[in-house]
Amino acid sequence: MCFPCPTYPANGTLSAQRRPFLVSCLCHDMQRDREQANGNLCIENQLTRRLLLTVLVGSGISPAFPSSAKTKKQSPYDERRLLEQNKRIQRENNVPDDFPNFVREGFAVKVVTSNNYVTRDSGLVLWDIEVGQGDCPKDGQQVTFHYVGYNESGRRIDSTYLQGSPAKVRLGTNALIPGFEEGIRDMKPGGKRRMVIPPELGPPVGPSTFFSSKQFEVFDVELLSIQNCTRRTIGFYSDVVCG
Repeated sequence: MCFPCPTYPANGTLSAQRRPFLVSCLCHDMQRDREQANGNLCIENQLTRRLLLTVLVGSGISPAFPSSAKTKKQSPYDERRLLEQNKRIQRENNVPDDFPNFVREGFAVKVVTSNNYVTRDSGLVLWDIEVGQGDCPKDGQQVTFHYVGYNESGRRIDSTYLQGSPAKVRLGTNALIPGFEEGIRDMKPGGKRRMVIPPELGPPVGPSTFFSSKQFEVFDVELLSIQNCTRRTIGFYSDVVCG
């Protein structure tokens, strides 16, 4: 608020005509003084902040300044979209009925199956399509079986049916990947089983192997027979005969 400083003429009476000019003049003077004071205060604050910044940097402390920049939010995990995408690709690859689906987001994979499947503590997922008869194979015995292998997209990667002859492997000799051997150990001759093998129980990955990345593998296995094996030695020659 501005108060006028009255000016008296020579005859000692107040000149009312000069009062508006005095009020305006006095207000301008006071406003100029306030601006000058604020300017001095701003300069002092800037010098203080500059001195503080110099001290912090010199002492190895990084001061924190407020930031108004927006951080990029990570896109939500759209499970339904990825599931439908996997189903579409599998349909294009003509997968068999009740084939498991895989919802992959980077290295995280979720296996989606029907109630026909069971999951073991090891992570192996199984579905007994048809249970066989007889005894289960033991270490040292030879198993004869057919199989068809698929990847997560349902693309066929191997098949003994197409090769024209079944596979024959002795159990306990590390000839099979861990998940496959675990899955075939409790099968019975004539049985058919679908195995969903996680990467932890799958084949080794590398340029010298058939597999180039850690993925789930699906195998449809048909166990044909189990044979006992014996070691035969003739002179300096020794082998194992199964039959």
